[in-house]
Amino acid sequence: MRVLYCTSESNPYAGSGGLADVAGAGSLPKALKDKGVDCRVVMPLYGDIAQSLKDQMYYLMNFTVPVGWRSQYCGVFEAHYNGVMYYFIDNEYYFKRSGLYGFYDDAERFAFFSRAIMEMLPRVDFHPDVLQCNDWQTALVPTYYYLFYSHNPWYHNIKSVFTIHNIQYQGMYGWEVNTECVGIPADRTKLLEQDGKLNFVKGAIETSTRVTTVSPTYANEILDPWFSHGLDTILRYRQYKLCGILNGIDNDSYNPENDIQLYAHYSVNDLSGKLECKRKLQERLNLERRDEPAIIAMVTRMVAHKGLDLVRMCLDEIMGHDVQFVILGSGDREYEDFFSYMQGKYPGRVCCCHGYIPELARKIYSAADIYLMPSKSEPCGLSQMIALRYGAIPVVRETGGLKDSIHDSLDGWGNGFTFSKYEAADMMGAVKRAIGGYWNRDGWSQLVRRAMQSDNSWARSAGDYLNVYQDTVDHWS
Repeated sequence: MRVLYCTSESNPYAGSGGLADVAGAGSLPKALKDKGVDCRVVMPLYGDIAQSLKDQMYYLMNFTVPVGWRSQYCGVFEAHYNGVMYYFIDNEYYFKRSGLYGFYDDAERFAFFSRAIMEMLPRVDFHPDVLQCNDWQTALVPTYYYLFYSHNPWYHNIKSVFTIHNIQYQGMYGWEVNTECVGIPADRTKLLEQDGKLNFVKGAIETSTRVTTVSPTYANEILDPWFSHGLDTILRYRQYKLCGILNGIDNDSYNPENDIQLYAHYSVNDLSGKLECKRKLQERLNLERRDEPAIIAMVTRMVAHKGLDLVRMCLDEIMGHDVQFVILGSGDREYEDFFSYMQGKYPGRVCCCHGYIPELARKIYSAADIYLMPSKSEPCGLSQMIALRYGAIPVVRETGGLKDSIHDSLDGWGNGFTFSKYEAADMMGAVKRAIGGYWNRDGWSQLVRRAMQSDNSWARSAGDYLNVYQDTVDHWS
């Protein structure tokens, strides 16, 4: 099985969010490699990539790529990281900038990138069985293959799998973009037409062999107009292509037994180090140095869809219990100001840390007793999986990947506490059950150990992806 993993970002080279973690050299591509798949990654050669990583790349070739009515230079570099082969698409005009996205010509940049991927394949002599494409930045890859390459004998019988990581971001543009840089023939533009605009993701749904998303529940949710951001009609029409595969995390990186960022190490068989992590975090954040109260933590972007409206309505009631509350993140000013105010209202019991500090995030996960994630929507979510790995018991709303990865402990085998309605009272009920469970010391220790043994590894996810790939190659035309 040969797979080309097409992505606009991948750690450790360049990243802006969860896609970089999924596509990272220690994540899905590596897990597929470990299962015997010849999985290679292709991404842009961004100017922001560290020079130390660029020094490990070597030049392969250059050629020109059609972009609308003109042709543009394309260089290809290669590197190996953690056993995974990477191809880097080079064009300094498009990619030698500070930042990955948010430029006026993003449509042109990623149309070029998508077309360059197709032009590169015969030149590097790699004929994949599957093109794995991700989000709007590579959504044109299956469309270009379908329109321009599928009848070329060299490209024969390549399948495409398009993964929606967050359906909110679709690559929507005016039709002038097609003439200038996308280059879809006038008689085929209906493939990409959505609400009178050019829509990259809509085209991928139409032309890819299969469509996946990042959790089974999210695959069902995006058929509903409330979640779909306008694409529910085409998704229902192409539902036979659609399935959900839950993402994973890198268990080697997130390992409380040897994580160098932690104050102390611990394991499922010896939890004593977790208490030391709690004491050291209390000291660092100027919280009351007491072992007894549960630390309730959040590591999140401070935006509405993360459920912060519910937290804002309930935080005074939560603080009526013997708990401490820690939040790390940044985002909308109204939420940053609110949590800063609550820190002043509850000195020594509430701490708001602005920004995102990776080493502090890991220290918070390891010190926390309860991890709160009441999202309005969450395609997959990784934070709840990381919390499980570090023995912080998640309290989550039953949406997207949260529903698929966290199961209520009321059933006797669950790994957290859940609630279904996006209502403050429903969330507060789950929080109270978690606090009550925390004071049952023997039962809580069993719950923590069960949480830490949850299998959210990329090996599990890679097995699911491999099953989809094999089925696609064997049975889909």
